[in-house]
Amino acid sequence: MASLTLFPKAGNKASAEKRTERIIKGGLMLCALLSVLVVLLITVMVFKEAWPAIKQQGLLNMITGTSWKPTAAKPRFGLLPMIAGSFAVTALALLIGVPVGLATAIYGAELATVRVAPLVGRMAGILAGIPSVVYGFFGLMVIVPAVRLLGGTGMGVLSAGVVLAMMILPTVISVSEAAIRAVPGEYREASLAMGATKWQTIWHVVIPAAKSGIMASVVLAIGRAVGETMAVILVAGNIPVIPKGLLSATRTLTVNIALEMGYVRPGSLHYSALFAAAAVLFAFIMLINLSVRMITRGGSR
Repeated sequence: MASLTLFPKAGNKASAEKRTERIIKGGLMLCALLSVLVVLLITVMVFKEAWPAIKQQGLLNMITGTSWKPTAAKPRFGLLPMIAGSFAVTALALLIGVPVGLATAIYGAELATVRVAPLVGRMAGILAGIPSVVYGFFGLMVIVPAVRLLGGTGMGVLSAGVVLAMMILPTVISVSEAAIRAVPGEYREASLAMGATKWQTIWHVVIPAAKSGIMASVVLAIGRAVGETMAVILVAGNIPVIPKGLLSATRTLTVNIALEMGYVRPGSLHYSALFAAAAVLFAFIMLINLSVRMITRGGSR
């Protein structure tokens, strides 16, 4: 009789565990749905506010327009100078920051000693914790005077690109290093056993195996560079013209929004045009993400 009473207790325990699992699963699903809902709400809000300007000016005219004069008698909202500025600054930041960050990640994960490797990670963490305005002041006091020696005011694409390159370094280093460390050790051992050198193993085996993680770091770096505002305001020059060189002053989409959103009247055409700039930026980021995913999948095949 005593043994028979154990079965109901075991059954109650199993049912309680199932209920707990269902509750946890439901909570996790709710969090996932909430994340999707936030993205959808942001998308709807941005494009809803941008629609009046897009409807009146025309999306193609806004994207290809070269004149931004919102206070003129006949306002013009050409976004091409800001699009070109965003592209130039981001591309330069990636050209500088990604190779340096990837090289640092390779050194920290594969070549550094046991004592030095944690130091690399700590330095990347410190860089990630520095406020963007501090990067901007550093660029204003150090990088801009150095660039000024090359000609011009020193404020422009080159200064902004160098500052953004420093800002994306921690993202590239941390994500790429984690991806490289995640490569199974058997890959390295097999390559070395076949007679490959340490560097050949890193270049031909480890990096291709960690390619998806490295590409993820590049995508995150692009998002950080394109979305940065405060540091770029201090060093870019903030003139809405298409940059003609590395020393030319420029204005990015985010800087344009930040500079003018504070004094526009909500509901005005100028207000809607700023949201149109945000919508273009949003679409730009989505296009980059899709392109990188397609490239990664194609390389995997």
